[in-house]
Amino acid sequence: MTIRVLLADDQALLRGTFRILVDSAADMEVVAEAATGREAVELARSHRADLILMDIRMPDLDGLAATRLITEDENLAGVKILILTTFENDEYVAEALRAGASGFLGKGINPDELLDAIRVVATGDSLLSPAATRSLINRFLSQPCLL
Repeated sequence: MTIRVLLADDQALLRGTFRILVDSAADMEVVAEAATGREAVELARSHRADLILMDIRMPDLDGLAATRLITEDENLAGVKILILTTFENDEYVAEALRAGASGFLGKGINPDELLDAIRVVATGDSLLSPAATRSLINRFLSQPCLL
């Protein structure tokens, strides 16, 4: 099965690089590219990607709001969102998960890790980078115990 990927990032150079990488994998293909969050939502509806590789900071509509719109749309049930961002702070991790993202990675990962992450999330599993996991654990541990 070929994983159909939609790329959503406002930086054309990064989208082009991600396209080359994703298209180089025998089990993946890029079906569309979006430069804004609003465009990502529109292309998600028209191209039926299996997975959207979503940046957070984009013009018009940020990646978190776009993720929320996509995951709340019954017609897009099954579309997975993998957040890929430069900003791995705990607020973004928590907001991405609340919005329905299945994965969260920093742009500092290596190409093979990104391809593996796409495969993991596309199969329905969840994935967080080590930094995102640490951030989420720290956030959880800072909450008062309810027991």
